[in-house]
Amino acid sequence: MRICLDLSPAVHRRAGIGRYAQELFLALRRITPEHEYVAFFNRAAEVHPTPLLEQVATLPRSWNDKPWRLRVLLAHLMRATQKPLFPNIELFHATDHLLPYFNEIRSIFTLYDLTFLFTDTHALLNRLYMRWMMPRFLHQADAITVISTSTKRDVLHYYAVDEHKIHVIYPGNTAHFRPASSEAITQVCIDYKLPQSFILAVGTIEPRKNFITLLRAYHQVRQAMPEIGLVIVGKRGWRSESFYTELRALGLENQVIFPGFVADADLPALYSAASVFVYPSLYEGFGFPPLEAMACGTPVVTSNTSSLPEVVGDAGLLVAPQDAQALTTAIQKVLSTPDLAREMRYKGLHQAAQFTWEKTAAATAALYEQITPI
Repeated sequence: MRICLDLSPAVHRRAGIGRYAQELFLALRRITPEHEYVAFFNRAAEVHPTPLLEQVATLPRSWNDKPWRLRVLLAHLMRATQKPLFPNIELFHATDHLLPYFNEIRSIFTLYDLTFLFTDTHALLNRLYMRWMMPRFLHQADAITVISTSTKRDVLHYYAVDEHKIHVIYPGNTAHFRPASSEAITQVCIDYKLPQSFILAVGTIEPRKNFITLLRAYHQVRQAMPEIGLVIVGKRGWRSESFYTELRALGLENQVIFPGFVADADLPALYSAASVFVYPSLYEGFGFPPLEAMACGTPVVTSNTSSLPEVVGDAGLLVAPQDAQALTTAIQKVLSTPDLAREMRYKGLHQAAQFTWEKTAAATAALYEQITPI
C-alpha cells in the first residue's frame, strides 16, 4: 500500500504527539518495508532538513495551522473531497487531531486524549474547533486508534462511536531512555547544578500537570528531609500564574530548581540521577514521563487517575492527585525506605520494557492491512 502519515507534529516538534508520530513512522518503515510510506506536513517553509524525512516521499504544504484547519473544516461542511491533495494515496493516518475530508481514501485517526473538553487546557478557539470537528473526524475515520484504555473509555462516554471501531495501541518507550552511567549522571548534575538528592518532575507548568500539589507536598517533605531538593523540568505554559504564586507563598523560590531547557540527550541521566520521580497530573491520555523515568530505573509516584495506572502498573505508587498529604506520604516512603526504592526500580524497568515502538508499529500495521483500500 501507499500510506500517508501526517508528520506535522513531528517536524514541528510538538512534544508528546510529535514523538508519537516520529517514532511510529520510523518503526513502521523498519518492520513493514513492503509498504510505501509518504510524509505529509504543513508549514513547509518552517521545516528544516531532518533525518526523519530522508529517503522518503513527502507531501509538503505551505499553509499555516489556522488556514489548514479552516480548509479542512470547510471541506467537511461542504463535503468537498480533498483527495487531490493526496495523489495516489491509499490510506491516510491522521496523527495531528486533524482528518482531511475524503471518502475515496481509507483513513485511521489517532486520538490521544480529550483534554480539549476541559476548559483550562486549551485556548478558546482551539477548544471550539475541536469540539465542533471531532465528531466529524471520528465518524469519517475507518478506524480509530487510542493510546490507552482510559482514552477509549472517554471516547465511548462522550461520542456515539462504534466500540469495534476503536483500537487501543499503546505507544512505546524511545530506546535512549535507559539507566545512565555513573559518569553521565555526575556530568548532568554538574551541568545543571543539581543537588545530591532530589525529587524530579517533568512537564509543562500548567494546571493539568498539577504541580501546585507537588509544591505543597514538597513543602511538607522538607520539614523532615531538609536536604532533599526539587527539580522541575518544563517550560512555563498555559495559566501558570497560580503555580508561581503558590511557590512564593510557600517560601520555596530559592529551594525549587528550574533547569530550563534540557537537551533530550541529557534527560536519561537526569531521570537516573533523581531519587524519585513524581508526576501528579490530573489527566493524561498516556503519560510519557513516568514511562521514561521507569525505563531509566527511577522509582515513580504518580496519580491514580486517567491512563497513569495503565502506564506504571504495579511498579509505581499511585495517589489521588489533589491529596497533598497522600503525595507527601508516598514521596517520604520511597525516600526513607531503600528496599522499597530498589524494588520499585526493578519493577519499573520490567514495566517499561513492555512498551516498545516495534509493538506499536506491528499493531498499527496489522490495522492498516485490515482496512482494504477502495
